Amino acid sequence: MPELPEIETIRRGLEPLLTGRTLTGAVARVASLRRPLAGDLGRRLTGAVVGAVERRGKYLLLRCSTGTLILHLGMSGHLHLVERGTAPGRHDHLDLLVDADAVLRLTDPRRFGTVLWTGEDPLHHPLLAGLGPEPFAAALSGTYLEEKARGRRLAVKSFLMDQKTVAGIGNIYASESLFVAGIDPRRPVSALTLQEHDRLCAALRTVLAEAIALGATTLDDFSRPGGKPGYFDLRPRVYGRAGEPCTVCGAAILTLRQGGRASFFCPFCQS
Repeated sequence: MPELPEIETIRRGLEPLLTGRTLTGAVARVASLRRPLAGDLGRRLTGAVVGAVERRGKYLLLRCSTGTLILHLGMSGHLHLVERGTAPGRHDHLDLLVDADAVLRLTDPRRFGTVLWTGEDPLHHPLLAGLGPEPFAAALSGTYLEEKARGRRLAVKSFLMDQKTVAGIGNIYASESLFVAGIDPRRPVSALTLQEHDRLCAALRTVLAEAIALGATTLDDFSRPGGKPGYFDLRPRVYGRAGEPCTVCGAAILTLRQGGRASFFCPFCQS
């Protein structure tokens, strides 16, 4: 599933291509993704001028003159801009028509994505209203995490992946951030000290900033016909490296299941 760095990369790529352009309709080839698509989506979009492309957590927001399109790419979705008339593939489920010559195409093999239109403030939408602070926002601090963790017995990795705690963090960057912070993913979150919460905040920002910088190298793909940017080669410290040597101490990276997801960690560097 794309996490914050991937979505931010997509946002940065789409922003110069869509801002100021007019949406002229939509073509839906399925009735529903993770949620039903509005039957009148094309009518609602027609004539809407894109004013900004924003991100909130893992959601993309196309803020338009008449409302906001909320998109979530689910497990396998991606967006790419193609010329009008480009034949759709098997998993190209939705086209957003842009001006007279372009299409913003949603490809989603597993159909876990979400596309919604709202005429209200999107940040008040039920999908967004309960999200925690953005990782780079001043509201996220060690003190904030300590307060949110108080009295909770769940593991710190599960706590970190809760979108009500911090917006945009998924399995990959939770594992990577806990390694950088030197914290075992199995520890009860309420057992962490304020100093450890401070380290975790700093680690989150370090890991995400590195990934966003890496993603910036893919932005040129948006200008290529059929370009599919936003996903880039990860350079993980622990994620997906079970059995391989730790980059710090050389011990074998371990893996375990937490909440149905694989966690990766170093048994010596993380305590």
